[in-house]
Order: sequence, then structure tokens, then C-alpha cells
Amino acid sequence: MLIGLQEALAYAEKKNVGLAAVNTPFFEGLLATIDVGERTGVPIILQFAQVHESIVSIEDIGPAMVELAKRSEAPFVLHVDHGENIDYIRTGLEIGFNSCMIDGSLLDYDENVRVTREVVEMATERGIGVEGEIGMMTGNENGDPSQGVADASLYTDPEVAAAFVRATGVTCLAASFGTVHGMYRRKPELNYELISQLRAATGVPIVMHGGSGLSAEEYQECIRRGVRKINYYTYAAKAAYDAIRPLLDDENVFLFSNLAAAARKGVEADVEAFVNILNSTGE
Repeated sequence: MLIGLQEALAYAEKKNVGLAAVNTPFFEGLLATIDVGERTGVPIILQFAQVHESIVSIEDIGPAMVELAKRSEAPFVLHVDHGENIDYIRTGLEIGFNSCMIDGSLLDYDENVRVTREVVEMATERGIGVEGEIGMMTGNENGDPSQGVADASLYTDPEVAAAFVRATGVTCLAASFGTVHGMYRRKPELNYELISQLRAATGVPIVMHGGSGLSAEEYQECIRRGVRKINYYTYAAKAAYDAIRPLLDDENVFLFSNLAAAARKGVEADVEAFVNILNSTGE
């Protein structure tokens, strides 16, 4: 079943847990994440990022995401992740997505506010929550290797973040505080105090991008500080790859369908572990 971003965030706030926001640009990953939602019963955000158009089009996999979420008894949000312009977000909403993120982090502040406000106005007419972003992270949502460390000069300023939230009316805010997109090449240094400051200053749930690859303790401390939505893709996709590698050397395996089934199981185990970590901090 579908629930709204606002409802999912309210659940996370009440339970003091984090929402797994899993990008699923390949069908096995989508099926696996649906399976995890049905087994755990906790809200999960199914995402598709515009950068994943190089893998599959939202117009192709989006309807499958919508249909599978609707027919499930588990609660799912369907989120357009890192929409780069309002037209792309509108396409996702017309397909049936019921949540969106406009990424104006590469724009100057005033233009980011203008574009984000325009998306919020469009989404409000549909009763849909919007995620905005202030601050930047290295890497990208395709899991491409980065230096594995965030640039502190790009961290989100709490005062700027508060002004941005007031000016735009976003439901939640993606911020930079030490994570990176893609694979970590060395241990990240998270600024936990900055998370607390951002949450206090903005009054809205904080979103972690570059959420793959942290320890359970790091996730849980971020949640205690005010993070409520954690984006996840790279390590789930890697789990699919790791699951099929042994089969590639097996002379008895010669059908892609065998690889697809193994990939699904690999993602399922990885995402379930992630979901359980995020939901183990409740009172």
C-alpha cells in the first residue's frame, strides 16, 4: 500500500527510527526491497533517481514500482530522488510516485529557493511531500567511486538551512555533514553535532544522502541526532554483484535467470540488514 512521505516521517519520528530510502533501478532490487518491506512491516521508501536514467527509464520501471507497492500490504512511499528539474519530477508524479526531491544544491541559493518553492507549490496541490537540499556531497547516486571523504567546506550551514526551509516549505531537508555518494575509500568522519544543529535550526527531519557503507553505530547515532530518512543504493547494488560472482565460474550455470535470482537474494539480505539497523534505535 502507498503512504505519504509525511506519514512515513511521522512514524519515524514517533518511533525514533530511520526510514530506509532504497533506490531500485533494476528489477531484482525492486522485488527484493518489496520482499523486505512485507517481511518487516515497517515503512520503506522506494526511490528512483534521475541519474539512473542511464540504467533504465523511470517511464519503464516506474509503473512496476507503483503497481508492486500498491498491491502489497506493506507500507511504501514512492519517491522521485534527485530530480534535477520540475519537468522530470512531474513525469514521476504522473506515473504515480507520491513523493519527490528537487536537487538544487548545485544552484546558487536564490535559484535553489525559487526552483524548490515551485516544486513545493506543485506538490502541495497533490498533497505530496517534498525533500530539498542545501549543501553538497562528493560522488554521485550511481555509486561511482569517490575519494571516500566529504569536503567540510561544503557542509550545510544551519542558519542557511533554516532560512531555506522557511522560504520553501519543504517537508524534509537533505544536508551535508560528512557522508559521500558511492563507495567509501576510507572511514567517513561524520559531524554529529552539526546534525543536531541542523535539526534544531530547521525544525524538519534531516535526510542523509550517501547512506551506504556506514556502521550500525554510525547510522544509529545519526538517527538519535535527528536524521529520519537515509538514502541507500551503492551497497545494495554491490550485494547483487557479489551474489552472482561465484556463479560466473560455475559451468553448470549458464542462464541469466539464475544470476537474476541470486542477485535478488543478495539485495534482499543486504536491505533487510539495513532496515533492521535503522529500526533498532526505537524506545
